[in-house]
Amino acid sequence: MKAVVCEQFGKPDQLVFGELTQPEIDANQVLIEVKACGVNFPDTLIIQNLYQFNPELPFAPGGEVAGIAVEVGTEVKHIKKGDHVFALTGWGGLAEYVAADGHKCLPMPEGMDFITGATTMYTCGTSLHALKQRGKLQKGEKLLVLGASGGVGLAAVQIGKLMGAHVIAAASTKEKLRICEKSGADELINYETTDLRAYMKEHHPQGIDVIYDPVGDRYAEPAVRSLAWGGRYLVVGFAAGKPSAIPMNLPLLKGASIVGVFWGAFAQKQPKESMENFQQILGWIKTGQLKQHIHQVYSLENAAQAIQDLMDRKVIGKNVVVIGN
Repeated sequence: MKAVVCEQFGKPDQLVFGELTQPEIDANQVLIEVKACGVNFPDTLIIQNLYQFNPELPFAPGGEVAGIAVEVGTEVKHIKKGDHVFALTGWGGLAEYVAADGHKCLPMPEGMDFITGATTMYTCGTSLHALKQRGKLQKGEKLLVLGASGGVGLAAVQIGKLMGAHVIAAASTKEKLRICEKSGADELINYETTDLRAYMKEHHPQGIDVIYDPVGDRYAEPAVRSLAWGGRYLVVGFAAGKPSAIPMNLPLLKGASIVGVFWGAFAQKQPKESMENFQQILGWIKTGQLKQHIHQVYSLENAAQAIQDLMDRKVIGKNVVVIGN
C-alpha cells in the first residue's frame, strides 16, 4: 500500500513517499481504508523519536484518521464492515490502510464528511477534557488560551465559549488572532508584540481562573503569575519546543493548581466519561456550534510538507491529508 514512510528518525524532509505492507488486524481491531488524516503536533515528535510511543522503523506517522471499515475484528461489536469511522491510531494514518484498536474507533455520525472526521477527535477531545474534567471551567470564569490559533487552541476557544467562559485568546500574529476572534474569543493578545504579564496586570488585576497552555517555554511563567486565587493552569503540551521551569512558590501563593492534561490516557482509563464528552462534541458539531478551521488540505504525496508547515508554526487551525478519491 502507498504510505508516507519514516525509514529513519529525523525531520519531515527525511520522510519518503513509498510502500508499506498493508496491516493485518486481530480480533479487537478494525482495518480502515483511510480517506483523510489529520496532522497533529505529536506527528512532529514521533518522526524524531521524541514522543512517548516509539514505533519500530519503518512506519507511517499520522494518528488521527477517518475512513471506511473494510475488516472488523470478531470482538468489536460497535463497528460493522462498510461503516464510515474515525479513529485514533497513534501512528500509521498517513497510508492507504491502517489498523485501529476497536475502543479507539467510532462510527461517524450521518452526514459528517471525512475531513471533519479526521480533525475532530484529537483537538476537540483534548480541549473538552482539559476544560471540563481537568480545569473544571465554570460559566462566567475567565479562560486564557495560549497558542490559541492552533488546532487544540481554536478548539479550546470555541469550547470555552460554549461552556460560558470569558475567553482571552493569545497568539503570535494579527492573522492568527483574526481567526480566534471569528471563533468566538472575547479578547485578543498578540504576545509577540505585547508583554503578556503586563497586559494581565492592567486588564485583569484579579487574575485568570483557567489557563490552557499547549505552548510552554517562555509563556508559561508569566501565565502562571497571572492566575487568580484558586486558578488552574492546564499543561496541555510544549509546542514551543520544551517544558517550562515554573517557580513552585507561585501556585503556593495563589492557592492555584498546575494540572496535567493527557487525553489519551483519560480516554483509555475513563471510557464512559470520554464517550460522554464525545457525545457532547458531536452534538455541538451537528448544530454548527463547533467547527474546525482547516488551514490546508494536502495530498498523501505532500504529507511531509503538512508536517513541516506545522513545525514551522504556519498553521492556523488544522492541516489535513486526503488519501485516494
